[in-house]
Amino acid sequence: MSDAGMPLREIQLAIDGREVRVPEGTTILQACRTLAIETPTLCYLETLSPVNVCRVCVVEVEGSRVLVPACSRPVEPNMVVHTDSPRVRHSRRLVLELLASSTNLSLASPEIRGYMDRYAAEPQRFGDPAQAAAGDERDRAHPGEHASPPCDGAATVAQPVKIDNDLYVRDYSRCILCYKCVEACGVDAQNTFAIAVAGRGFDARISTESNRPLPESACVYCGNCIGVCPTGALMFKSEFDMRQAGTWDEAKQTVTDTICPYCGVGCTLELHVQDNSIVRVMSPLDHDVTCGHLCIKGRFGWQFVQNRPASSQRPNVPASGPPDAV
Repeated sequence: MSDAGMPLREIQLAIDGREVRVPEGTTILQACRTLAIETPTLCYLETLSPVNVCRVCVVEVEGSRVLVPACSRPVEPNMVVHTDSPRVRHSRRLVLELLASSTNLSLASPEIRGYMDRYAAEPQRFGDPAQAAAGDERDRAHPGEHASPPCDGAATVAQPVKIDNDLYVRDYSRCILCYKCVEACGVDAQNTFAIAVAGRGFDARISTESNRPLPESACVYCGNCIGVCPTGALMFKSEFDMRQAGTWDEAKQTVTDTICPYCGVGCTLELHVQDNSIVRVMSPLDHDVTCGHLCIKGRFGWQFVQNRPASSQRPNVPASGPPDAV
């Protein structure tokens, strides 16, 4: 339905030789999904505004000079779309190779690893990664002051992990600049605007205002950036510490849905539990109250659950209950 309550007219188009009719305003990506045509995406999320930065979802439209992003391009009458042409496959493969050659995708979502296999991406053909940046070297880069590209390997965004608070860490050596964290921190969810993209070209990176540490920035620690990050660049401090210690094991974890106890909004929490301890908290994207977003209390305010006495320190209460008071 339109804003005026009138039904939207239907648009007919062809995708990979199959005719389909969709409401006006539908994107090519949405039209592809009605036909169960899988189109890879990195920067797209149903709860965020399309930003067209990853270029992995590009498709070929007859009559168009360039490939177009399926996530944001609206359908047009009699449009003819090709989602798996040699030109499309070559473009997607190259984008994935460039990303994988410069960033650490070892903790990326299974979907991203699947894309690499699907398009036979070979990032190693660009050579071994160059030397990692020292300290805050990447943070001090300014537009127009680019260093010469490395001659001894593939350019890399590798850099030290930023640990400046007790709630979450930022490992930008894993960042693919999908902008999801920026959108979640902005108008699509939190409206805090604590982070944005700084720099240009290969020096582009996610940054707080003037590269301040998180405790000195506008961050309110809602953690919504963690919830949308697809590569592990943003991670719970609890998860980071366990990975460093070698104790993180998702095979041993259970996920339990519950309702946040702090207020009356009714946000659904997904408690990830390992060894009888909560290790991280998420929220489902399809929840009609939160759309995956939480506040600092829901995301991080579960430590009181862990503050319980060891079994040896608990009072010995019979199964029938405590004795009656005298």
